[in-house]
Amino acid sequence: MKKLFPSAAEALKGVVKDGQQLAVGGFGLCGIPEALIDALRDSGVKDLTVISNNAGVDGFGLGKLLETRQIKKMISSYVGENKEFERQYLAGELELEFTPQGTLAEKLRAGGAGIPAFFTKTGVGTLVAEGKELREFDGETYVMERALVPDVALVKAHRADKSGNLQFRLTARNFNPAAAMAGKVCIVEVEEIVETGEMEPDQVHLPGIYVHRIVHNPNPEKRIEKRTVTAAPVDAAAAKIEAQAAIAQAASTVDEPVPSTIKAAAGQQGA
Repeated sequence: MKKLFPSAAEALKGVVKDGQQLAVGGFGLCGIPEALIDALRDSGVKDLTVISNNAGVDGFGLGKLLETRQIKKMISSYVGENKEFERQYLAGELELEFTPQGTLAEKLRAGGAGIPAFFTKTGVGTLVAEGKELREFDGETYVMERALVPDVALVKAHRADKSGNLQFRLTARNFNPAAAMAGKVCIVEVEEIVETGEMEPDQVHLPGIYVHRIVHNPNPEKRIEKRTVTAAPVDAAAAKIEAQAAIAQAASTVDEPVPSTIKAAAGQQGA
């Protein structure tokens, strides 16, 4: 079975339709299938229910599909980085099934494993449990959650062989394996493609039996939501020497008042 397709648009052709439920891998902007999302937007399909940890940010990732109003419902655990998501939801233009993050991951994992439902303590006594079956186990109350089996899964992996065996890179592994396993049809976007047999067995994070179509995107944009740069470390030895010099200078000028900064330095040195 030939799994490699020449473009994201070709990989989606004949698979995606109006009104489908889709699982999209990624966590924020980490490990999202950028080319497949763009192709999904360009396909014009609408009334989609999308399962994803969140909806990306304004103008990127799943945020592009919100802008074009192709999503009617999100099943998510986090929505904090997307203003358009917030606006549409508060205006009643977008349905939202808010799901605890661990529960969302397990709903996908269970769907991929053929488990129709499971019980969890997460959400008991909150809005999450409203309308759902509750059951007692060993004196504790649990809520039943149904598994998710989406029509299509759109997934990002780092490497694939031509049989569809996948390797994910670092934290981009996040929701991608679970989404891939749960989808009735799984379409994967990868940065690197190798011949079948070139990947060591231990390098395979997800076997090709779950993968139906592959598209090559060697240069994804990989945006970063919030760039945080660590401050330069403080040189404790140099700071101590500087404080001692300030104290010595203050002691040699007894007729002059000691500046408050030097007093503070002296207190720190003594401590």
